[in-house]
Amino acid sequence: MPTPRAGLIRTQVQLTEEQVRALRRMSADRGVSVAELVREAVDMLVRTGAGVPQSERQRRALQAIGRFASGHRDTSARHDEHLEESYHPRRSDVR
Repeated sequence: MPTPRAGLIRTQVQLTEEQVRALRRMSADRGVSVAELVREAVDMLVRTGAGVPQSERQRRALQAIGRFASGHRDTSARHDEHLEESYHPRRSDVR
């Protein structure tokens, strides 16, 4: 059994067979250990605030309304077009 890296704490979790199969497949595809994939997943959950209650996320979202300006006066009417442009800018828009 490999020795844990310095600064890491050994822990034990229970996963479903499907989760283990998926992790092993991803591990082989990416060339990293299952443990590394689990650490990445935990980091992502911590970074995205997945532990923040829905009511707190909603409160924060409502506080952000009106705090930012897009520079467009027609955002509510053309929001789909503006979103599409942000994902796929025209060559003339790219600087």
